[in-house]
Amino acid sequence: MEKTDEPVGVREGVAVVPLHPPVRRVRPWPLVTAALAAGVAVVLLLGGARWADQPAVQAWRTVCLAITVQALPFLILGTVLSGAINAFVPPDLFTRVLPKRPALAVPVAGVAGAVLPGCECASVPVANSLIRRGVTPAAAFAFLLSAPAINPVVLTATAVAFPGDPAMVAARLLASLGTAAAMGWLWLWRGDEKWLRPVLRRRPTGHAHGHGRWTEFRLGFQHDFLHAGGFLVLGAMAAATFNVAVPRAVLDAFSGTPWLSVLFLAGLAVLLAVCSEADAFVAASLTGFPPTARLVFMVVGPMVDLKLIALQAGTFGRAFAWRFCTATLVVAVAAGALIGGALL
Repeated sequence: MEKTDEPVGVREGVAVVPLHPPVRRVRPWPLVTAALAAGVAVVLLLGGARWADQPAVQAWRTVCLAITVQALPFLILGTVLSGAINAFVPPDLFTRVLPKRPALAVPVAGVAGAVLPGCECASVPVANSLIRRGVTPAAAFAFLLSAPAINPVVLTATAVAFPGDPAMVAARLLASLGTAAAMGWLWLWRGDEKWLRPVLRRRPTGHAHGHGRWTEFRLGFQHDFLHAGGFLVLGAMAAATFNVAVPRAVLDAFSGTPWLSVLFLAGLAVLLAVCSEADAFVAASLTGFPPTARLVFMVVGPMVDLKLIALQAGTFGRAFAWRFCTATLVVAVAAGALIGGALL
């Protein structure tokens, strides 16, 4: 029999089934790491090339760097929280705190999203960590959607961006929370855990297999950051390309029709990928669009944008990302339009 480092159970002197399965370190996906390096290299090369002095290229580089730099601190915050949850929080804490019935756990998790002052970049790795710790995916996804949209920092920024208009703050809170809860319940009804990437969903904690807590924290942070970081750069590059390529005249053409303006700003929120702490100021600057359309922009942005789609694909898998993001976009537009029509 080959020797192994894993402890084995012993019954009457005979080695039987291992007490713990072998620990397999999940190495960062090479393509994601390559994408991160390639994105950084492209930005650096553009900065030193002569043709980079052209205004369009300079604008592209500025937008790409702005999105990346703006989101990176919150991505680090999210991966730190994810690693801390995985390493230091007792495995059964979340299952004890949340209601036992998944249908009740969804709105509770949605309201709990208010305690995480970060953007969507932070919520994705945290939601992934919650699923690994036994929280029902429906509740974790409700938290993922609500955290970047209803936390105190975002609501305060909205109040500052729309002074003297508390109805806009209330409408954003209600529409965002309603979307998060609706998506959690929709997952309970139609979701399939087979869409989630198994190796990330069921990755065991290293502490349970002999690693120290700080070692598990370091491994978890390294894994999540390298996976999410590459997709963040890809999303930022795509958003910068749209921002530079679409002329201002196209924006003005859609502002005159209410339903077109709602759909256009929803699509714009997906493509611009503005961090949720800053999107209220962007929405406030779109003075040619009606209030409901600007509300939809703020509801959709923290839940569905290019960098978030990329982050979800890198964390949960592409099969999940395209289904979940498409459904979230539809629900968010509907919630924003209904709440906006009633309150604004």
